[in-house]
Amino acid sequence: MGEKAVPTVYIDNERTRVTEWRFAPGAATGWHRHEFDYVVIPLMDGRLKLITEGGEESHAELKTGEPYFRPVGVEHDVINDGASEYAFIEVEMK
Repeated sequence: MGEKAVPTVYIDNERTRVTEWRFAPGAATGWHRHEFDYVVIPLMDGRLKLITEGGEESHAELKTGEPYFRPVGVEHDVINDGASEYAFIEVEMK
């Protein structure tokens, strides 16, 4: 198994959790299911590989500061598919 992405939780209260995720090249979050609606805010341009249920692979091209929303229940592994470090902020709405 490859290197793990590194989470740093900045806020975790009854309403919101804010986590910075940092990925070395090839690092992954590991398989997980999102327990809450969430917004991702990319801290830099980059490319992430997403592996969903059933092993389906897709890629996300992310742009600095362009957020996106996903609903509760998303299940996937997220992998830095680039040659340099990648990072984003994840805001979960509890």
